[in-house]
Amino acid sequence: MAHVAPPAGAPASGDAARKRGLVGYLLLAPAGLWLSLFFIVPMISLISTSLYDPSGSLETGYQMTGHVQNYATVLQEYDSQLLRSFLYAGLATFFCMLLGFPLAYAIAFKAGKWKNLLLVAVIAPFFTSFLIRTLAWQLILSDQGWVTQTFNALYLTDLFAALGLTEQGSLLYSPLAVVTGLTYNFLPFMVLPLYASLEKIDPRLHEAGADLYASPFTTFRKVTLPLALPGLVAGTLLTFIPAAGDFINAQLLGNTQTTMIGTVIQKLFDGGSYPEASALSVVLMVIIVVLVLFYIRRAGTEDLV
Repeated sequence: MAHVAPPAGAPASGDAARKRGLVGYLLLAPAGLWLSLFFIVPMISLISTSLYDPSGSLETGYQMTGHVQNYATVLQEYDSQLLRSFLYAGLATFFCMLLGFPLAYAIAFKAGKWKNLLLVAVIAPFFTSFLIRTLAWQLILSDQGWVTQTFNALYLTDLFAALGLTEQGSLLYSPLAVVTGLTYNFLPFMVLPLYASLEKIDPRLHEAGADLYASPFTTFRKVTLPLALPGLVAGTLLTFIPAAGDFINAQLLGNTQTTMIGTVIQKLFDGGSYPEASALSVVLMVIIVVLVLFYIRRAGTEDLV
């Protein structure tokens, strides 16, 4: 077959590919600059600060001595707060999943004309400050509030106290209050990704399952849950990661025995202990990254990262 020459003036395929590549780099430039200024540079500064000599102070300054011992020190001193933070974040994520999946399912398949209104109700708490929402739980769980009074009447506070979740006759300033606040504040982060995945599922797949004599539970296990898995994984990550580093809920709803690692980091920075605070921040980030990568690999959704 005879070779047909390209029209006069038409760019060569190599030139066109180079131009498309250049356009792509130009589109990435603003985001790359933003990440460099506000993520990479602060990260390098944080890691370098974690290697300062901790014997310095704000008055005398800190010396860069490559003091790796800072990491061993913070792990020894604050291991209980680290474990407690991951425990509370895991519990909050679990409860968000239990509450969020039925809610997202109902909005996606059962809400009908009320779907948009329910979605607005899910994100409505974001119209109010995170701090104010947490302070509101102090009123809800106060000893004089109807929630505590009802739980006392049902002897549930005695049960919670026996389990070590609350103090006798009180709900506020306890592990239960901290986990409740975390669950409430991060519930929308679970519902919205789940809804996005569930809303894409064709309802005819459920009908096909029923036609094949599958029970509703089998249809959910074989059809709905696998298709909703990307949203579930995204929701758990969006819930667990910020919950593990949160300090507002533990500070306002907890006590000295419920201190989370975010509170420790904040107090260390406020007290001028920059090397220890930086080392603890790096440790927290590394642990979260390792847990996230392991979780995603186990869930079989590596394409999310």
